[in-house]
Amino acid sequence: MTSPPAERRQRAASRQGASPTRQDESAPAAAALASFDAAAIDQAVNRSIETSPSPKLFWLLQIAGWAGYFLLDYVTGMAQDKPMGYWKLPVTTALAGFVITLGLRYVLRYFWRLPPRQLILVMLPATLLASALIGCVFIAVQIDWCGEMCRPKSALGYAARLFTYLYVVLAWVGFYIGIKYYRQLRKQTEAALAANAMAHQAQLKMLRYQLNPHFLFNTLNAISTLVLDRDNGTANRMVQKLSAFLRHSLDNDPIQRVTLKQELDALNLYLDIEKVRFAERLRIEFDIDPACEDALVPSLLLQPLIENAIKHAVAKQVQGGCLEIGARAGDDGMLRLRVADDGPGAPELARLMSGGDNGRGVGLANTRERLQVLYGSRQRVRFGNRQPHGVEVLIDLPLEKAVAAKE
Repeated sequence: MTSPPAERRQRAASRQGASPTRQDESAPAAAALASFDAAAIDQAVNRSIETSPSPKLFWLLQIAGWAGYFLLDYVTGMAQDKPMGYWKLPVTTALAGFVITLGLRYVLRYFWRLPPRQLILVMLPATLLASALIGCVFIAVQIDWCGEMCRPKSALGYAARLFTYLYVVLAWVGFYIGIKYYRQLRKQTEAALAANAMAHQAQLKMLRYQLNPHFLFNTLNAISTLVLDRDNGTANRMVQKLSAFLRHSLDNDPIQRVTLKQELDALNLYLDIEKVRFAERLRIEFDIDPACEDALVPSLLLQPLIENAIKHAVAKQVQGGCLEIGARAGDDGMLRLRVADDGPGAPELARLMSGGDNGRGVGLANTRERLQVLYGSRQRVRFGNRQPHGVEVLIDLPLEKAVAAKE
């Protein structure tokens, strides 16, 4: 038996009253998605920072550095008229420095996480010891090469020989720390950029998916009303249109941009649903410059604006209303999109733009936030009342063509 009109109105009112509850239920899902993305970002940052430097770079610099030291010492000796056999001293000293600084490398790696001041206190005695060991090798090879006449005559002479290579070891430690800090800083910068990109992607996904429950509730509520009125044919057509729109929405990546033509095709899928619902009360006028059809725009950018216009301009008037959708290319390299209606207008624009008024401005605030994330200061959203009545939304985006993006 058909429900009385009063009972139908009561059921419709109960469904309308459930809207804030369903919007509230989406908050835990958004929080879970945000926490998941935050955890993924932290893992990416830590994994990037803790990745050890390439061993090939260390060995290349180690071999090249000590080979260069040998050549410099040998050439200097030849310039000072040293005998031909002098090469034994620089080559032995370079080999000793090569091996001993490998030990310094392991000391540095072990104590690397210490604060800088503590690291210096640890490395100072290690550097002195490494210099003394190289000095011992030099003294032994020098005595073997030229005999007792080359032996130091006093303890002070031994000390001077032992720490002759202190500046070389200090230079080695300084280069090692400098290169390691540079590589770590670069990795941290790369990780920060990657984390920032992941955060932007997560935010864009949440902003896009936030619209789905809002749109689904409105559409399912309309279908339910049609079923209660026993208008099963119209309800069936509406379900088919909804299925096509949701399939397009779910197949489309919220991060990727689409051409304006693809955006309008998706918008027509949504408008087909609303045309079934409002029939002749909904009138649409398109004013699209053909030169803008290949311009790139965020996917489903216009749908929440059209949804707001239908809800607050068309549905509230017995005679329905007209929606105007336009796109033009500006002389300043900007794409100008326009969505306007001839409804009663919106007296409290600021509250609507912030998503207030029981969620009626969710679509407007969502659109503005998505554009801010994607384009930063290179976009502008204007929202105002028309004369004599109606609301107009103007969006300025950088004009980027699909062909240029592929190149």
